[in-house]
Amino acid sequence: MVPPSFQGRDWVPLHNKELSRAPQDPCLAPELLPHTSSGNLARPSSHSVVGDAGVVGTINPELYKFPEDTSETHFPDGCLGRLWFSVEYQQETEQLLVGLIKARLLQAPSETCSLLVKLHLLPDERRFLQSKTKCKTSSPQFDEHFIFQVSCKSVTQRVLKFSVYHVNRQRKHQLLGQVLFPLKNETLAGDCHHVFWRDLEAESLEPPSEFGDLQFCLSYNDYLNRLTVVVLRAKGLQLQEDRSVVSVFVKVSLMNQNKFVKSKKTSAVLGSVNPVYNETFSFKADATELDTASLSLTVLQSTEGDRSHPLGRVVVGPYMYTRGRELEHWDEMLSKPKELVKRWHALCGPTEP
Repeated sequence: MVPPSFQGRDWVPLHNKELSRAPQDPCLAPELLPHTSSGNLARPSSHSVVGDAGVVGTINPELYKFPEDTSETHFPDGCLGRLWFSVEYQQETEQLLVGLIKARLLQAPSETCSLLVKLHLLPDERRFLQSKTKCKTSSPQFDEHFIFQVSCKSVTQRVLKFSVYHVNRQRKHQLLGQVLFPLKNETLAGDCHHVFWRDLEAESLEPPSEFGDLQFCLSYNDYLNRLTVVVLRAKGLQLQEDRSVVSVFVKVSLMNQNKFVKSKKTSAVLGSVNPVYNETFSFKADATELDTASLSLTVLQSTEGDRSHPLGRVVVGPYMYTRGRELEHWDEMLSKPKELVKRWHALCGPTEP
């Protein structure tokens, strides 16, 4: 499940630290179109409370309690570690400020491990910034700042990638896990830094399928009759390079008895065969309809005007429509109500059913 963000918490002022600077990107795609989390604590009312809650003129301490921070105590089974970082975008200077704060519970191979983090601003895989090495700890405190020069037209099309490595005695780097963080408008809102935490994910070592692969989560809430789809990312897409515009989005369609019900689509990501979305969609679906309902997820490449070209498709649903991994994903969703079930799926060719 996508964890919540925490604004202004676990933040250490770093104004006196030396800033690491990335070279300005000279290869930005021209005229990239931007598209569209941090928690706010509700302020208690200034009015006195009357009745059982308190006496007029007295302070009720219950109104001033902060929610408990469980981000350093509650880790899911099989967690590879957790990373805290901050993000701020300064429009006047067109600089993305990234604060690398700390990591906890990293699954290092030994107690004498040496850890470092590399930061990429995707889709640029060539250039990166790197933290200092932290020795003999699986829960390092970094407190480092980094700067990426990126135009305001393209910043919301970028993805921050944090790669956490263990460095052995031969100075070889062993990847422990990574975090991919899309830079959406809502995460960059305001003229202040926003603090987030994310759990590390393992790098997928399987080669992409012929038409690429799509990763998404499914969840069904039987109390609210709500079917939720979280489109995470795609990899190995076969883009049509002869098109004048290279941007990719995912269309999610709810079907019932093979009839179209409703569809929603992600924002478009420019210039990447491995786009990251992290976008959530919900559909109303009664429990009695789940035996005849299905979800179709189609990856499309935008072209000139309002046209689009399909790159691949996957359908998940009951036995009536699917088999294999697609059927297993649907059945696991039904067996774990209210829980997000995440899987990769191979895309079928655009002409296949």
